[in-house]
Amino acid sequence: MNGASTSSNSIRAALSYCVQQVRSYDYHHYLCLLHLPPAVRKAAFALRAFNVETSRAMDVASDPKIGLMRLLWWQEAIDKIFSKKLIEHPIAQALSSVISEHKVTKSWLKRSVEARIKDASREENGILETIGELEKYAEDTMSTLLYMTLQAGGIRSTVADHAASHIGKASGLLLLLKSLPYHASRGGQFSYIPKEVAVNHGLLVQQAGRSEIRVEPSQALADAVFEIASVASIHLQKARELTGSVPTEAFPVLLPAVPAQVLLDSLQRSQFDVFDPRLARGVLGISPLWFQMKLKWHAWRKY
Repeated sequence: MNGASTSSNSIRAALSYCVQQVRSYDYHHYLCLLHLPPAVRKAAFALRAFNVETSRAMDVASDPKIGLMRLLWWQEAIDKIFSKKLIEHPIAQALSSVISEHKVTKSWLKRSVEARIKDASREENGILETIGELEKYAEDTMSTLLYMTLQAGGIRSTVADHAASHIGKASGLLLLLKSLPYHASRGGQFSYIPKEVAVNHGLLVQQAGRSEIRVEPSQALADAVFEIASVASIHLQKARELTGSVPTEAFPVLLPAVPAQVLLDSLQRSQFDVFDPRLARGVLGISPLWFQMKLKWHAWRKY
């Protein structure tokens, strides 16, 4: 077997690993990516797998410092990838192939991992102040994935980028809301309810001389979740208003608007109680079959 064949087999194995990671840990987006043209799908799976890896870094680490070290490793790995240095990690290998083929912008990848690093540091130091900070985190981690996927597909459209920005923000905000019970169960002091929202709804309390946000089933929490979900809803509406000007080839990339709307609808059905067990059923609170039918419908309608 020659070197070229070995390299090709290695890339195929790396991409297969990426697909499995996205399927295992980001299933609703895995289903979205299946609607992409094959040429773009490879890049999208590599980018989503990178997001899975960085988003889970703190969760899988036995010590927060180890999780932070992992994120710092990825920050350095991006520099090495763009310097064409070989890294023995399947997601890094897949990213290297995608970057070489599609010329993905480095600053977007860096912005994504730097947002995760800042978030990991904040877990030790305290509370988000405003919804604006939460929106920026959502854009830096979620919208950037859509920007890069559009770029990998050769889609140059300011309107598509604007739609991607709104969809990413909505998706990020809603997924952070869905994660509130998980973070509360870890017993940490950090919450994705910003201080300004917590104050509005009486969730900010003083414990042992420091401010904490109470995250437990209550009407006050449901009201806070509703306030943040309403911001996500506005972003989805703004994305819909751009539909008529978005290039046709961009619609498959923007399909993550569908799971965002599904999650928003599921939250509404549960009266914005993030502890409602129905939110953990199926795909974002609905049956997998119904979710896939929604995806197919929107992919066909290009809306």
